[in-house]
Amino acid sequence: MNLLKSLATTSSMTLASRVLGFARDAIVARMFGATMATDAFNVAFKLPNLLRRIFAEGAFSQAFVPILAEYKNTQGEEATRIFVSYIAGLLTMVLAVVTVLGIIGAPIVLWITAPGFANTPERFDLTVQLLRITFPYIFLISLASLAGGILNTWNRFSVPAFAPTLLNVSQIFFALVIAPHFAQPIVALAWGVIAGGILQLGYQLPHLKKIGMLVLPRLQFKDAGVWRVLRQMGPAIFSVSVGQISLLINTIFASWLRPGSISWMYYADRLMEFPTGVLGVALGTILLPSLAKAHASKSPEEYSRLLDWGLRLCMLLALPSAVALAVISGPLVSSLFQYQKFGAFDAWMTQQALIAYAVGLIGLIMVKILAPGFYARQDIKTPVKMAVITLVFTQLMNLAFIWKLQHAGLALAIGLGACCNASLLYWQLRRKNIFTPQPGWALFMLKLVMGVVVMAAVLGAVMWLMPAWDTGLMPIRIARLGVLVAAGLLAYFGTLGALGFRPGQFSRSAVQ
Repeated sequence: MNLLKSLATTSSMTLASRVLGFARDAIVARMFGATMATDAFNVAFKLPNLLRRIFAEGAFSQAFVPILAEYKNTQGEEATRIFVSYIAGLLTMVLAVVTVLGIIGAPIVLWITAPGFANTPERFDLTVQLLRITFPYIFLISLASLAGGILNTWNRFSVPAFAPTLLNVSQIFFALVIAPHFAQPIVALAWGVIAGGILQLGYQLPHLKKIGMLVLPRLQFKDAGVWRVLRQMGPAIFSVSVGQISLLINTIFASWLRPGSISWMYYADRLMEFPTGVLGVALGTILLPSLAKAHASKSPEEYSRLLDWGLRLCMLLALPSAVALAVISGPLVSSLFQYQKFGAFDAWMTQQALIAYAVGLIGLIMVKILAPGFYARQDIKTPVKMAVITLVFTQLMNLAFIWKLQHAGLALAIGLGACCNASLLYWQLRRKNIFTPQPGWALFMLKLVMGVVVMAAVLGAVMWLMPAWDTGLMPIRIARLGVLVAAGLLAYFGTLGALGFRPGQFSRSAVQ
């Protein structure tokens, strides 16, 4: 299996999802702006999303995928099918309980996570209503993530990578077609979330059947494999929860700021998630099964080389992405969001948050690569310790930045916290002799910096030549933005090409 080809396939699927996500956000911004209603929806959608990351894409995947890979390689198909059915039964039961409790206790959940909303009864009641509608999403998307973890272990990366596209399609449909028929149009977006969750799960089931892993959930608490996953999930939940706790604390802080703050941070976060999803999540997804195989094969040299490959590819793409996000933050926000109810002030506030997020983009992406270096070895405790340190550091920065920088200070704290986390994980990988950098890093980084400097200069020049970014219809602005992005890409990769970079240098195969 060629990892670069797998990354390209996964990233292209993720790219399609992100592009549709931008279309969805542009439609929502145009129709609803950055208002009390959008703040309510973003909080209501964020909470089940955070729990999804804890139960599904976070702790569960980190505990489940390495053990599943071990079963696949050593136990045979029938034992693996039984293991999957027991895990599916356990996850279904836990998710059902969490969903019911979330729906019943929605007012308490909201009071804990966004206490500032209680000062405005209308906003509080609307958010509770939206939260009760969206909470079952955690049940649907977590089962979809279980299916995705299985498919990734069988190297079917493109299927789970494409699935999020269906959520965006659903929300676009509900925003444009269904919302006008609701007394409170924002409620239609919540129902679009549920429809999207059903589509994502349903889309992956036939693909599970093709690989022989579509099984009925069964409960069996005495199974040794289930207990291994549970033992790993304990510290893994804590590890992932630390990061999500940080985000929740940010929501608590933001709930006390001026109306619109949560929405400004949301739109900036969506732009920042484009490179983290296309590169960080995709690379982490394909690395985890490969690292797990290398560890099971007792090949520490291959393990280290895989990490080195991932880190170099990360730096090759994350460094220019971070600089470009900051440099063209104004054109990005104006071209995608500044229409109708989303005015110039909203665009400026979103731009501030985006620049702050860009500071920590490299850290956010590197964590997606460094953390699997521990998870694949079934070492969850080390990332937990690093995450706790990061949480404390992030909250100290929140307190330091919020008074002067408001919502942008919260975004900056998240970014710098991610850089802290990445640095600590890298230090631990080196200290434990898990990772040894391959030769040539100094020259590699020098060439990247030269490429980024040229790119930034070209972006600045093209922006200076362009008319004001808040003028013209959306297609015209998007076209101009496309020219700007193309100029930056050509400048960066053209410079690297002149310095001797070739795509084939990053092509490598994983252990089989």
